[in-house]
Amino acid sequence: MSLAGLEVQEGELRLIPGWDEEVSDTLKATKAAGEDERPRLVDTTMLYAPRSGGVKRYLLSKKAWLEANRPGIAHSLVVPGQHHKAGPDGIVQLHATKLPFGDGYRWPTSVRRWGAWVASLNPSIIEAGDPYTPGQGALEAGQRAGCPVVGFCHSDPAGLAALHFGEWAKKPVEKRWARLFGQFDRVVSPSRYIARRLEEAGIKDIVIQPLGVEIDTFRPDRRDRDWLLKKLGLPSSARVLCFAGRPAREKNIDVLIEAVQKLGDPYHLVLVGAGQGLPAEERVISLPYEANPKVVARIIASCDAFVHANDKEPFGLIVLEAMACGRPVVGVNAGGVKETVDNSVGQLAASADPDAYAEAIEALFARDIEALGAAARQKAVERFAWNRVFEDLCMTYADVSGQTAFARADMEEALN
Repeated sequence: MSLAGLEVQEGELRLIPGWDEEVSDTLKATKAAGEDERPRLVDTTMLYAPRSGGVKRYLLSKKAWLEANRPGIAHSLVVPGQHHKAGPDGIVQLHATKLPFGDGYRWPTSVRRWGAWVASLNPSIIEAGDPYTPGQGALEAGQRAGCPVVGFCHSDPAGLAALHFGEWAKKPVEKRWARLFGQFDRVVSPSRYIARRLEEAGIKDIVIQPLGVEIDTFRPDRRDRDWLLKKLGLPSSARVLCFAGRPAREKNIDVLIEAVQKLGDPYHLVLVGAGQGLPAEERVISLPYEANPKVVARIIASCDAFVHANDKEPFGLIVLEAMACGRPVVGVNAGGVKETVDNSVGQLAASADPDAYAEAIEALFARDIEALGAAARQKAVERFAWNRVFEDLCMTYADVSGQTAFARADMEEALN
């Protein structure tokens, strides 16, 4: 296959013996996409699964926004999946092994083959959303295609390694992290917190670009408190706290549970998805993972406050979604959340300690939570609507790639 001087051997793309038809159909689709004359942005990451959170919502929101606002730009998303598949929506799934206890995440094994698939799309610029196989494959693809590669740092793998395996694991992961991100043409961070972690690892010239929120999906008029109280079997006097997300260790779900138990009546905690696999606890109600964002918005908007105890959160997209729903937030004065939440929209606990967190919850309810919720909605709309985020991000793409189509909304002007 030859695309604008790009040579990709078909044998490099055939990963699974016996699946020739599936791989062949996917290859035809990527080849056809690569023949589109428009500049193409290719996003690739392994942080994309049926139940994944902020990164997936960011990518799908970006895809929809580009289609509506940058018709002069083509966009593809390359992610792991159960099978090889390329849909008309521009999402290319490549077979990868499912991780045990990984909540649906899959781990690709071959950097070279992943890079060959990304390169087959003839990208003008690539954004890598992780430092794992797809991130390394993005660099491989950038060399093949002769295009720049942007690294968007959505997580702190060194910090996660220390949390799960001990401090001994932090330094080697940090070195590998720095070596990889040092190769990108531009590094984007969603928060000053992650930018500082990158700087500590030796990375320079970092663009800080906060994520955004779909303000038409997450909005206050989805609030139906009577519906939620009936669903949960709670009295009108209940003070209902909510957290939605994965049941990951770094989310500090145990802090939320212990804080609510310390507070006692009338506080109750609703865990959407995050209570999966946990034993039953007094004052804690677990609801299943919900894929429909409108349903998630209805649940969050119908609670009294949103709680988030992760003190090492890279950004916290779900916090923005709660704010857009008109709910005040109790966070921790650490990590990326403290850059979004302040006293005008909620309350920050001094630390991720159950006692400190319980104090912060009580302090929030001593204030006018409806006024705080209204201020939270206003802040989300004015500072974090996706349109503003993606306009800024497109200027970064235009600067790095030299493709002026990223900075122009008009297709005819962009193509001339």
